[in-house]
Amino acid sequence: MRRDWRGRGLCGRREVGVPGAGLYRALGGRAFDGDGLESAWACAGRRSGPGFCFRRLHGGGCLTGSPSGMRLTRKRLCSFLIALYCLFSLYAAYHVFFGRRRQAPAGSPRGLRKGAVAPARERRGREQFTLESEEWNPWEGDEKNEQQYRFKTSLQVLNKSTKGKTDLSVQIWGKAAIGLYLWEHIFEGLLDPSDVTAQWREGKSIVGRTQYSFITGPAVIPGYFSVDVNNVVLILNGREKAKIFYATQWLLYAQNLVQIQKLQHLAVVLLGNEHCNNEWINPFLKRNGGFVELLFIIYDSPWINDVDVFQWPLGVATYRNFPVVEASWSMLHDERPYLCNFLGTIYENSSRQALMNILKKDGNDKLCWVSAREHWQPQETNESLKNYQDALLQSDLTLCPVGVNTECYRIYEACSYGSIPVVEDVMTAGSCGNTSVHHSAPLQLLKSMGAPFIFIKNWKELPAVLEKEKTIILQEKIERRKMLLQWYQHFKAELKMKFTNILESSFLMKNKS
Repeated sequence: MRRDWRGRGLCGRREVGVPGAGLYRALGGRAFDGDGLESAWACAGRRSGPGFCFRRLHGGGCLTGSPSGMRLTRKRLCSFLIALYCLFSLYAAYHVFFGRRRQAPAGSPRGLRKGAVAPARERRGREQFTLESEEWNPWEGDEKNEQQYRFKTSLQVLNKSTKGKTDLSVQIWGKAAIGLYLWEHIFEGLLDPSDVTAQWREGKSIVGRTQYSFITGPAVIPGYFSVDVNNVVLILNGREKAKIFYATQWLLYAQNLVQIQKLQHLAVVLLGNEHCNNEWINPFLKRNGGFVELLFIIYDSPWINDVDVFQWPLGVATYRNFPVVEASWSMLHDERPYLCNFLGTIYENSSRQALMNILKKDGNDKLCWVSAREHWQPQETNESLKNYQDALLQSDLTLCPVGVNTECYRIYEACSYGSIPVVEDVMTAGSCGNTSVHHSAPLQLLKSMGAPFIFIKNWKELPAVLEKEKTIILQEKIERRKMLLQWYQHFKAELKMKFTNILESSFLMKNKS
């Protein structure tokens, strides 16, 4: 056997001029200098007899190994890898089939958006909705992709099956901020463009047998857009004189369209006066010789009869850019640092002033997030809006004293964040109440649909409510939050179907007659 100039044993003839960065030892982890060394392949190619040689670990001559022995080693290595793979597969399968799985809630908001046909885009303020604890799932990503694919496929099938089968086309003209609550929160529709400052925004949705289109924005002006439908829902603000004048111009424009037979049917969703003084719209109602067939009115108007006048919810303050909110795992399960919250305007000699005195007297103002101001502000800054949302999110209860009317935005905004509304259940001054359906009781729409609120007649009852709240364990609060969020989702879904059924029953029946 030849030896190289270092005296190490080489297998066979020395290979000269074979470059290399060094061969790594099979077992020892040391590197050979590759210049002038015999390659392992050349060594193996010149073996003789039943064995073959490979580089000695610490220098020296060749070692001779048996092929059957090496095959046995390879079999053991393969067996070990197969066993390791099987163990991992069993471990993963155990978590998939026996571990707790995250479930999508029955009332998931996304499950209700099948009618939306506008381009999909991410909504501001939205978070992933899940009511169960999160556990690791090795195939979770694939499952989510598969679920999304199935949903898109089913949506395409639904669109194909409903295309051309709708019996009613309705266009909604949103000329008041409450229109955004109807479209984005109740109908869960999308708007294009998503920019809230855009001059013209529009969206489409199908509910039941009705195809809706929605337009809103400063560019929606009487006479400056095409009217290509026979049925219109006009959303107006009639809270004060300046708004009433503007709303009247829209009604006169719609009246002209009816007279020239460009419109057949008209319904109005009206933000009424907080004292329920809405006589200005009376002459436009069909029952009084006008052309407005259906009226959906906010607040407990005495006109409500569930025949041609229906109650509609105030909703959240969309004019202050209050967002669409979806519940998150932390919203449901986290401990909230504040017992209650109240952020609002304090009017002199009002029940709100009495509320503040009671909170301070018992020291509960230190356990609650309280921020009072003396003058009402129509607009929020980004900072004030964030503080308000944080207060709702971090409080178990939201105190809802009456203002000019019992119904306030705060009730619905608290529901969005799973904070239980504590509502002052008293009738305010004015003409509200005593309807043909209900008598001398505020918030009848919410009560008739089983709102899981805490109703009190006097803020003197509040200390007892807060003392009881201190004894409730976290698990009970979690269940209560789930119940509130699920109720609120059901409330909006029911309103969407009720609204659609009323339009279909009225407009389609009159078309047939």
